[in-house]
Amino acid sequence: MRGLDAAELERVLTARPDAVSAPEPRSVGELADRLQRPASVALALPRLALPCLQVAEAVAALPAASREDLEGLLDATHGDRAHGLDAVLEALADRALVWPAGNGLLHMAAPLRTAWGSPLGLDAPLVRLLAGSNSDELGRMLAKIDVKPAANRKEMRLAALVDHHSDPARVAALVAKAPAATRRLLERRARETPERPDFIVFGTPADSGPGEKWALERGLLIRDRHRYGPARMPAEVALALRGSSWHAPFTPAPPGVRSVPTTVSDIDREAAAASMAFAAHAVSVLGVCDVAPPARLKAGGVGARELSRIGKAARCDEIVVRLVLEAAGAAGLLTRNGDRVTATASYDTWAAEEPADQLAVLLRAWWTLPLTPGGSRDEDGKALPALTGAPACGGCLQARHGLLTAAARLPAGEGAANPAELGALLGWLRPLADELPQDTTPFATLIREAELLGALARGAVSPIGAALLADDAEALTDACRRLLPAASGTARFGSDLTAVVAGAPAAHLLALLDSVADRESAGTASVWRFSPASVRRALDAGRTPDTLTADLADVAVEPLPQPLSYLIHDTARGHGRVRVVPAACVIHGEEPALLAELAAHRKLTPLGLRLLAPTVLISRTPLDKTLSALRSAGYAPVAEKPDGSIRIERAQRHRAASPVPPPRLPGGRSRPQRTADRAADVRTAVDLRALATRLLGAPQDVPEPDPYDGRPYDSDTEEIIAGYARNLSFTDVRQLAHAVNDGQAITIEYVATSGNTTVRTLSQLELDAPYLHAWCHLRNDDRVFTISRIHGVMPS
Repeated sequence: MRGLDAAELERVLTARPDAVSAPEPRSVGELADRLQRPASVALALPRLALPCLQVAEAVAALPAASREDLEGLLDATHGDRAHGLDAVLEALADRALVWPAGNGLLHMAAPLRTAWGSPLGLDAPLVRLLAGSNSDELGRMLAKIDVKPAANRKEMRLAALVDHHSDPARVAALVAKAPAATRRLLERRARETPERPDFIVFGTPADSGPGEKWALERGLLIRDRHRYGPARMPAEVALALRGSSWHAPFTPAPPGVRSVPTTVSDIDREAAAASMAFAAHAVSVLGVCDVAPPARLKAGGVGARELSRIGKAARCDEIVVRLVLEAAGAAGLLTRNGDRVTATASYDTWAAEEPADQLAVLLRAWWTLPLTPGGSRDEDGKALPALTGAPACGGCLQARHGLLTAAARLPAGEGAANPAELGALLGWLRPLADELPQDTTPFATLIREAELLGALARGAVSPIGAALLADDAEALTDACRRLLPAASGTARFGSDLTAVVAGAPAAHLLALLDSVADRESAGTASVWRFSPASVRRALDAGRTPDTLTADLADVAVEPLPQPLSYLIHDTARGHGRVRVVPAACVIHGEEPALLAELAAHRKLTPLGLRLLAPTVLISRTPLDKTLSALRSAGYAPVAEKPDGSIRIERAQRHRAASPVPPPRLPGGRSRPQRTADRAADVRTAVDLRALATRLLGAPQDVPEPDPYDGRPYDSDTEEIIAGYARNLSFTDVRQLAHAVNDGQAITIEYVATSGNTTVRTLSQLELDAPYLHAWCHLRNDDRVFTISRIHGVMPS
């Protein structure tokens, strides 16, 4: 890395942002240490395109990969394939995963080499398979193939054997002399993926099969020196036997996507319609959850029955309900609260915002979801619950980013003729992205989600999608405000007892119409219908006919139609003519004929009504059930309190105090939230060009601090952690100390006392050497960690 210039180093820092997380590296050596961490390499892998993974696998398969060897293996010696290989090697070098060395060979990041158990279906090279062999065993193999080493030392004998078996012509000539059974065995094994058991069970040693002994004597097959397990074919031998006509897969060109001309106005128009409809549905779905919080399954999540109920009440499809619930949960608008999913205090703020701002909140949450909300089925076809019920995976996140990247590759003014073809391009751009078992075409559910949200329109990236792809929150809000009109505060009332709102209704208009009418549709325009039952609902909530008429007139574009005014006043005249009080219960009114009618009504017989006086009935059924039965029969009773006043029926609003309950210390005391905790998610932009220049100008070797040698640590926290963290490099010590001092979340690799290794994300860290107190996101509880058992650190 010291041989790179500032521009080249800047590209590495851009491609591997986790390596420059605070505290910034102080030298090229420390940066290289961060780039070589297994967790850092694992973060880079899912973002690689198919040809990058293919080339990396080929480099991992070759015992000593040179550019010429790679060209021959991939059949990329000339033409477009050669240019494609150049571009891939440059991309891998920009990510510090594969880079050229001065001796003409290609070097690979050590953690990347272990990503494939058997790269290209090959076993380990000779050097590794014969590492436990002694000099005499190597000498006997060389004697069988008539090769004399320069010296009789083990190293020279091993080098001579490797040199011989790395030459395809010499291996082919040797195998041509083998018995027929041996040739058939070797040819078959050369094209098989080797079996690599995790461990060897003690038992009867394996015997050599037919034709195997001849190959074992000449090092064409290698058996464990204790003779357990099958014989293994070295990578050099397998490549030689596959022949020059065999090539590793290499697909430098992406799959084609048929495109059709489109215009910016067409894309904006379709994106606006989709996003406007989704924003309206989101308000409806969350409004339903606010009034009647959905129940959680014992296994977690919102089940199919509750999803169906919410979808029916909000009049939208299940995929929209899932999208809204998952995004709202990630945005902190909904949270788990006991056996229910309830709205948080943040929901009230969100509900009062403009539709564009509401949509931007949900879009940002969707963009960072570690799952595909529309994934409603598992591999066995069973329904999955919503709101963290679907399995989380980093591949889902990469699939979402890869989809918009795929659409952005289309020429300007062009959109995919069939959006389903974007799935094939996405598979090329992000081959490690996870597909859903329910999809009949690649990534069909994800494409549908992007279209519903307006991120993808007419097969092209919309302004919303472009802002998401740029990870620009301000641009996303601006795009939403440009596409979505301001909330409408007025409605048009028709003589057919309907109210129509163009665009998204304002919060006060939505609350008014939902209280007095039933919503029939939502989207670019929303429709409500008035009925005697809906008006009675408003009257039950304490409204009077005069205030109700006045409130509707205030939001009406034109005077209220007479049929609506008649409906309100006619319903109000019958409202409260019958009153129900708790006893078990008592019904009374001022009209003896009406009470007699109730007592004789056949449908009300199950209530057990009995006429005690001309204006008093008694019911054997509790008050709420009696009210419901009377209303179902077409009457309009009201409930009274024990003191005789009218009971106002308002929907109960449930609120969770916060999306995640604050951790508690032993003894039940809540841990105080520090200022740094509240700022933990604030990320300061790093000037990568300035950092690259500073790193290249820093001393080549920055010694680790040593207080006994006059080199102090940056903080007391660093010194304390370094004294106990025996398994951490100083780079990891710095990042862990920084997380403790600044109250930032951190991810650690931790080895428990049982010997099991787990990966934990921790926040609210408190140092109490030799222990670390933290909130563990895996266990959702406070935990105590022994510092000496931390084996790795990564920024969260």
